[in-house]
Amino acid sequence: MSKRTTLTLEEDVVEALQTKARLSGKPIKEVVNQAIRDGLAAQTTKADDTDAFVVDARPLKLRAGLSYDNVGDLLEYVEGPEHR
Repeated sequence: MSKRTTLTLEEDVVEALQTKARLSGKPIKEVVNQAIRDGLAAQTTKADDTDAFVVDARPLKLRAGLSYDNVGDLLEYVEGPEHR
């Protein structure tokens, strides 16, 4: 089943489609439909093939003598005595 629609194509796209249609001997309608199918399939395949980003979590430990209870000491340790 076909549905008629109107598209506004940029000039370089029109030229590429016309060239492909001329070289393949196929109607431009067929070339356009195949190009859209190929583009949509490539986007779907690419998203499905992407590996998930995995983060290996590890416990955060402070160095001996430091505590989360004193933020000032932590800042001084990380940024130096003139952190303010």
